[in-house]
Amino acid sequence: MNSAKRPVNCHKAYHAHVYFDRQTLEFAEKLCLEAGDLFGLKVGRVHQKLVGPHPRWSCQIIFSHKSFDELVPWLDKNRGNLSILIHALTGDDLKDHTEFAYWLGDCVALDFSMFAPQT
Repeated sequence: MNSAKRPVNCHKAYHAHVYFDRQTLEFAEKLCLEAGDLFGLKVGRVHQKLVGPHPRWSCQIIFSHKSFDELVPWLDKNRGNLSILIHALTGDDLKDHTEFAYWLGDCVALDFSMFAPQT
């Protein structure tokens, strides 16, 4: 399923989560490191396990609104067949991963249960 909702630069800070599997690990790692080098961004660990709400292995790129307009099109052009979640960092994790979330490539169903209020 492809999302028609394209990334919009309307927040101060963002994460990009690049999703991959065993076959695309090397490509994804290279993509993330190259993005970090080209745009001077912090790149997180290349997780070969499930982390947070992410149902696939992933690597996180941290960026601000200042890098958004160059980084996001670059990621889209260079991602191959990888899916990439772009989401805002507003302090509201549920909204960040739903209302303020955008996809490059196919959408991936996230596990929102960790954002449920604790009773």
